[in-house]
Amino acid sequence: MSRFVAVFVFALVVAAAPAVSAQTPPGPPVIVTSGQATIEMAPDVAWVSIAAEARAATPAAAQKESAVAMIAVRDALARAGTAEADIRTTGYSVQPDMERAGGRSRVIGYTARNQIEVKVAQLNRLSAVIDAAGSSGATSMSGLRFDLADRAGAEREVLRLAVEDAVFRARAIAEGARASLGPIVRIDEQSQFRPVYAREMQTQVSAAETPVSPGQVSISAQVTLTVQIR
Repeated sequence: MSRFVAVFVFALVVAAAPAVSAQTPPGPPVIVTSGQATIEMAPDVAWVSIAAEARAATPAAAQKESAVAMIAVRDALARAGTAEADIRTTGYSVQPDMERAGGRSRVIGYTARNQIEVKVAQLNRLSAVIDAAGSSGATSMSGLRFDLADRAGAEREVLRLAVEDAVFRARAIAEGARASLGPIVRIDEQSQFRPVYAREMQTQVSAAETPVSPGQVSISAQVTLTVQIR
């Protein structure tokens, strides 16, 4: 047999030999469980959206009237104790007002809208802020929401409690299986933290302040825990 044929036959034998693959040994047994926690706290900060709208025959006139109204609103807020740093503009628009007649549309005027968001760090002043805006030229108020000034701290605390709950659950499962907990393999968070919005606000300017009830801010967290057992 020539050298070429011998090498070819040897290659066939090697190729036909069953491949020996190293099998990964199974890992240690684990428990996968979830933990949840909820805390409720009294809010200590609020935001409210305030808008001033004006309609006029021309865009310039609508803009001017809206500006005059918003300046009056800002002045009233300042007298109510609102700092300039706690006011931010969140929207401004000038839109044509259309009328459709006889199958055709035509511009009958323009509407200018200036919207701001006001932060109220002292909730005992919230009613005064709402009433000041309503009596000074604001045409609408919406989006009232309550929250915590230290929301990040509250979220960290509720996450800690959720992990503790997951560990307690895992320990109960391990005890039922006559095992003990080993090291934690993985922790996944499924929480979605959101601010709390008040229900639709109805503001009525009168001799008495507008009643506002902040209620409680509820913050929930959920985690999934993977831990070894032995």
